[in-house]
Amino acid sequence: MATKRVVVACGTGIATSTVVADKILEACKKEGLKVDIVQCKVTELKSYADGVDLIVSTTIVKDKFNVPVINGLSLITGIGEEAVLKQIVDALKKGSVKQEYEDSLKIGNRRQ
Repeated sequence: MATKRVVVACGTGIATSTVVADKILEACKKEGLKVDIVQCKVTELKSYADGVDLIVSTTIVKDKFNVPVINGLSLITGIGEEAVLKQIVDALKKGSVKQEYEDSLKIGNRRQ
């Protein structure tokens, strides 16, 4: 399986995103997934989002991206942590996360 690219964003791009990135790396390692994680401030997401497979943020993401954005706050609070890690791992295990997301947008647009 190819290496998946993940951006982890928080308010400052330092402490909180480091905790989240470590938990994602550990969960992916257990599942045999190769991931490359970049940490940034949520205000820098546009600069880092090109070519990534997934964005995980611990704060509100106001911009729209062509990849799934998963709320990672549970990885800080511990409440619902396992469910969020499963959501992240499942998203990364799918073929092309970005392509699947774009396809779902196209399907959604047809229904409207």
